[in-house]
Amino acid sequence: VQLQASGGGLVQAGGSLKLSCVGSGRTFSMYTKAWFRQLRGKEREFVAVISGHERNADYADSVKGRFTISRDNAENTVWLQMNSLKPEDTAVYYCAAQNSWSSLRRTREDFGSWGQGTLVTVSS
Repeated sequence: VQLQASGGGLVQAGGSLKLSCVGSGRTFSMYTKAWFRQLRGKEREFVAVISGHERNADYADSVKGRFTISRDNAENTVWLQMNSLKPEDTAVYYCAAQNSWSSLRRTREDFGSWGQGTLVTVSS
């Protein structure tokens, strides 16, 4: 099981970016997927999660109303649309997969597969 994240970059405050995460494996395509982020020296924190079957989603309070997580199971891809970006959104963003089709659990320990991370930098 592999995850490949992309789409990070440098953007001004108030701008937008869309991150992508492509997975491998047919069964894996239905797993709950999530985005986490980590700033250097800090713990990795939850951003958003989406279930595989119903596509229910949940968000961290800090991004609610600005970020949208979505997925295409046929393409084995999950996206994170980030709007109204703030300097405090600057971090390395990681996609992750959980061995469940319907879970919306959001702790790091629930996720067994991780992508390599993509850097998002928001300038003020």
